[in-house]
Amino acid sequence: MGTEALQFGTPAAIERPRWTLAAYRNMVRKHLGHRAELELKSLAHKTWDIAPAEQGGVTPPAIYLPGQMERVTGWQEGLFFPYVYPGPTMQGGLPVEHGPTRAFLLKDVWLIEGALYKGNASQWLSLRHATFPPLRVEHEIERAAVYCSHNGNRWFGTWMMEDCPTYALACNEGTPVTTAPSARHPLFGQAPAYEAWLGMQPLRLRTAFFRELVLFDDMSNNRNRYQRYRDMGNKLLAHVAHAPHPGVFILRGSDGERRMLRNELALAEHLRVSRGFRVIDPMRMSVSEIVTACAGARVVMGVEGSQLVHGVNVLQPGGTVFALQPPNRFVSYYKFLTDRDGQQFAFVVGTPDGEGYTIDIDEVERTLDLLPA
Repeated sequence: MGTEALQFGTPAAIERPRWTLAAYRNMVRKHLGHRAELELKSLAHKTWDIAPAEQGGVTPPAIYLPGQMERVTGWQEGLFFPYVYPGPTMQGGLPVEHGPTRAFLLKDVWLIEGALYKGNASQWLSLRHATFPPLRVEHEIERAAVYCSHNGNRWFGTWMMEDCPTYALACNEGTPVTTAPSARHPLFGQAPAYEAWLGMQPLRLRTAFFRELVLFDDMSNNRNRYQRYRDMGNKLLAHVAHAPHPGVFILRGSDGERRMLRNELALAEHLRVSRGFRVIDPMRMSVSEIVTACAGARVVMGVEGSQLVHGVNVLQPGGTVFALQPPNRFVSYYKFLTDRDGQQFAFVVGTPDGEGYTIDIDEVERTLDLLPA
């Protein structure tokens, strides 16, 4: 995207070259280890709450058969959730506590090849593009708001579920800015189509100088974040005709980080015949075809992973996310979202099979029978 006006009726970015050693100063400090690096938000000129913290109630239990958790040999929660045994999360009954959504205004910040710099502080937004960062910065922006994150620039699911909802906040605070793609960090294949359907028009930059820059702390699953995510789903649904149907099985195959379900196709075909599930391969379909297939599903099922987000985007309150969990890599991430969104989280844990795992089809059927009508 170019540098046309995006916000406030003024040019989003002015081509005004500047020179800076900010990236190299940061590299030298890290190499010499003279001083601990500061968190960028600690240098904020101003901070404020966009949405308050919330408390109330307890989490619901997940839906699963007896003996499933005994198969779990490893787990991974992600950057913002603790690497702890997921049993208590699945059992439910935990107090609900959500922090506030916050904004941070900083002045005179540099963006150089995926990283933000100000003084002795920095923050990476994406993987490093080049060994030697440029000294010349091409654009100057009066006020911008960064909505992207390092994890969101790395994983499609995180981009869709976390960065895209934050875009709505960025639009209210400045020109919405994200990092530009590169050969090492390409734009997700389906991202442009999703952006078009969601009305997202970010300014993509490799280098810039921001006179004012707004950052966000937007990881809490409070009602404000829930509503922004629900608004995204409604925008997607507005593009397709839809009616309730039993469910969608979203194939993962060998895409992304390796989680090989050896009987994935057999299980998908069984559910298509026995339960009337739609089976889709999102890597071979357009966004229009994906949303059309997923819209109205009562159950979104598949190997735990980013591909499930295609269905989670449009899953309605009362629906179910059904994750087929590898025994050595149990992930609870979707449970946090279903708790927030008034949905159920169900799962079956597989058994090891060579480099992958298998899922018992009868256990899937019996777990589906446990779901509320």
